[in-house]
Amino acid sequence: MSTIQIDRLLDTVIKLDASDLHLSVGRKPTLRLHGGLKNLDTKVLDPDDTVALMKQITPERNQQEIQEEGGTDFGFAYGDKARFRVSVFRQRGDLTMVLRLIPNRLLTFDEIGLPDICKDLIRRPRGLFIVTGPTGSGKTTTLATMLDFINMNYERHIVTAEDPIEYYHYHKKSVVNQREVGADVPSFSEALRRVLRSDPDCILVGEMRDLETIEAAIRAAETGHLVFATLHTTGAAGTISRVIDAFPTNQQAQVRVQLSVSLIAVLSQALLRRSDKPGRVAAYEFLVVTPAIANLIRENKTFRIDSAIQTGKKFGMQLLDDHLWSFYQRSMISAEEMIDKSKDPGALSAKIHSEGGAVGRIEWDDDDLED
Repeated sequence: MSTIQIDRLLDTVIKLDASDLHLSVGRKPTLRLHGGLKNLDTKVLDPDDTVALMKQITPERNQQEIQEEGGTDFGFAYGDKARFRVSVFRQRGDLTMVLRLIPNRLLTFDEIGLPDICKDLIRRPRGLFIVTGPTGSGKTTTLATMLDFINMNYERHIVTAEDPIEYYHYHKKSVVNQREVGADVPSFSEALRRVLRSDPDCILVGEMRDLETIEAAIRAAETGHLVFATLHTTGAAGTISRVIDAFPTNQQAQVRVQLSVSLIAVLSQALLRRSDKPGRVAAYEFLVVTPAIANLIRENKTFRIDSAIQTGKKFGMQLLDDHLWSFYQRSMISAEEMIDKSKDPGALSAKIHSEGGAVGRIEWDDDDLED
């Protein structure tokens, strides 16, 4: 049986603009295309195939890590066509690979539909800007767009800590230095500890994974730097609670005060399959920290943040479910997709029914649940 060449698979990913390539034993190479899965017309992969494909692209250091830890992550440039972020891991004794396509071209605010107020907020000299959402919701792309906007328009020193580096940024008006966790620096918290000595204006923390990193990010924002960070949370209010809950109880009151002063915005996003044409669209929940919201954070009233977002439309704020509803009304997404990605599925289902619509899913009757 002929061996499969990784180059041909990567060319197909780029040509079809797929987001991911899955290589698993017992299945044909599979693309994630517009959110769905599509098998490629090649042979079913056997254990030798996935090992051979892994060896074609994996650096020696990462192959060593697979031996010792059972998995590894790295990024690599595929010529000048694109970059890929790769996750290799063992399952049932075999190797599996998932390759995420990182386009070479950085997108603009308009192309990804970011609220315009972001442009004003990222001009600020200091503060913490958190981008949240589940894995694969486009957080990295959103941050790359914002950094590129700063890079093109302002004279700043931008330092990033990423694991791995996905989008490459080149010096424009700003100076950009990108540090890869594992290759250039051992951890996010170590990168943040060192970065303050390098005269930075903007700092990007790829992920606030632990208490040490969260503390360092807040401290950097307080001491006069613009800090961008990501978290795997949904919703603005939930993000603030998650940051505060990461601290021991006796520190939480102090952290609330620090956050009320240093946090400037939380952008929470979800990526949706379009129903009107092939492709995906991002929906956003956007919180801008006004004096009123700073008070809610300080007084531990995060449960009132959602209603504050609703009344804060003039500041560019919006709730995720409102944005989803606007897409649904314009027939850009299906009712099912809207409900699946929403924060309050019950309320949106009721809204659909009140307008005479229907959601294509099983509706359980109480009688059905009685045995």
